[in-house]
Amino acid sequence: MAGYLTTHVLDTARGCPAEGLKIELFRIDGEAREHLRTLTTNDDGRTDEQILPEAEFQTGTYELVFHAGAYLDAVGVPPEEPKFLDIVPLRFGMSEAAHYHVPLLLSPFGYATYRGS
Repeated sequence: MAGYLTTHVLDTARGCPAEGLKIELFRIDGEAREHLRTLTTNDDGRTDEQILPEAEFQTGTYELVFHAGAYLDAVGVPPEEPKFLDIVPLRFGMSEAAHYHVPLLLSPFGYATYRGS
């Protein structure tokens, strides 16, 4: 089995998928941080393609960066300065060739993540 990475972002405050949320993927190697791609969630809160496809999969440390502040602004959450949540970085490891699913449950004042299936 080849490895790959996916996500799903749910807006728990509004009870719906988080559509239009920008996500960046980085590979971490020591102090180096290499940008691999930028994607945006679709109307189901998922990306239209795998965040890290099988052909590019490598074990190692990665970081997903969710641009939560811009999304929350776009859906009409009252603005505040500075934002309580703006950029949400999630750093995690992938140790084997498997399907890694890293969802984000998002609200204006908190978030949760887990290794999904």
